Amino acid sequence: MSPQERKRAERKDLLLASLLVTAGFVMLGLSVIEFAAPDPPQQRMAQATQPLQSSPPDDQNKPAESKPGGERPTTPPPEPARPDPQAQKGGAQPALPVAPAEKIGPPIKEK
Repeated sequence: MSPQERKRAERKDLLLASLLVTAGFVMLGLSVIEFAAPDPPQQRMAQATQPLQSSPPDDQNKPAESKPGGERPTTPPPEPARPDPQAQKGGAQPALPVAPAEKIGPPIKEK
């Protein structure tokens, strides 16, 4: 590359960089002007959307009562990851695949 071509390429790059910086400053100025401008009253008011359907009765949506010292109640009750053999014969699929042998550890001993 000759020195003239190099100078021309540097000028072109400098012009492009200065145009990008100028565009950035213009966008910054417009953003500042937009933030500084007072909003019309109708744009400051937030509106909530109305529910599409009526809410269900309270007794259906109410969680199960907890008792001190007891187990944590669940509503609805959890389903097992592995169906019992009778259900598997009936066509029930397990929720989880069988773990590979190397990931099955020894049973946990009771203290």
